[in-house]
Amino acid sequence: MSLIPTPAEATGPLLRQAPARRWAAARLALGTASALGISRFAYGLLLPAMRTDLHWSLAQAGALTTANSLGYLLGALLAGVLGRRWGPTATFHLGMMLTALALAATAVSGAYLALLTARTAAGVAGALVFVAGGVIASRNAAAARSPAPITIYFSGAGLGIAVCGASLPPLMTRAPHDWPSAWIGLAAFAFLATAASWTAARVDEPELRSATGRPRMGRLWRTALAYLLFAGGYIAYVTFLSATLAQDHAPVWLISTLWTLLGIGAMAAPRLWNPLIGAWPPARVLTTLLALLGGASALALVSTSYAVLAISVLAYGGTFMTVPAAVTATIRGATRPEDWAPTLSAFTTVFAAGQAVGPWAAGAIADHTSAGATLVWTAALCASAAVVAATGRPKPPR
Repeated sequence: MSLIPTPAEATGPLLRQAPARRWAAARLALGTASALGISRFAYGLLLPAMRTDLHWSLAQAGALTTANSLGYLLGALLAGVLGRRWGPTATFHLGMMLTALALAATAVSGAYLALLTARTAAGVAGALVFVAGGVIASRNAAAARSPAPITIYFSGAGLGIAVCGASLPPLMTRAPHDWPSAWIGLAAFAFLATAASWTAARVDEPELRSATGRPRMGRLWRTALAYLLFAGGYIAYVTFLSATLAQDHAPVWLISTLWTLLGIGAMAAPRLWNPLIGAWPPARVLTTLLALLGGASALALVSTSYAVLAISVLAYGGTFMTVPAAVTATIRGATRPEDWAPTLSAFTTVFAAGQAVGPWAAGAIADHTSAGATLVWTAALCASAAVVAATGRPKPPR
């Protein structure tokens, strides 16, 4: 099924429904805002205050990120099963509620085991939202004959990043020991996002709960490999950028501004990439995105001036959350509808594995070299992923 509308499809009822569709897509995007932008990425901004207050070692601090990634891996494995049994709408609702509860639980106690458990639960919930929302967005894209529902959905993470960047660094500077209040505020945002996205989490065609669907990785193995490299590389930039700036004694306002720009770039990405995802072959879109990510991360190595860093984070924000959208569009075009959920779940498992290994490997290399090695790691893996993606041109199913 083509994503490009014919002249007849671009007029009439579909055109009149476009604003309603986009509003529903924007509300669905609160899923990635909550489960990724808030639940996953906020920890990097709150980590310095939590580490100081709780007297953690770097290994203890990193273990919480590992726990979140392992939870994400478990959630990716569960998402396909729950999607086939309950459908993507119910799975999305469950993931959103669990995300909000996990964020609230993070504020309850400073006990290390309790925090480890809460971060693991947040990872499980985030994967449920990611997979189920991706399936819903894919089916709505098919109904609308437009890639907009997919790109809007994944760009929602930018809203969560921008909210964190604008609020958390100043708050932690004024009251570094009050990190539980920050988690409570993030949980409140997640509960509001759950309510606002509830009715948007539906598909414009009958939901498929057939147990006959299964992952179709054979024809997509190059795309999966590129996705693995991307997952291991991109997360190092997001995880260590603030830490690298803090190590260089960057002012709080700069860290806050750059993080906010990263989120703004992600929110602006759909307007830039929608026409290309609709017109270009998926392999070309994915290759272009990965090459730009490699260049944006390498740019931060060229100079530490504020202007160069701002360009780097804007370019990075404008591309990194579009990669999952491009991969989802690739899956949608190369598999049958009943195989979308299990295939996307399998890809999310690959993604989670890369995210779990990437920060640890980049940090280990940086410990023996310099903090800038994390940016080299991101640039190298994203460039390698671009080369792999350029060779993959999956054919549509029969």
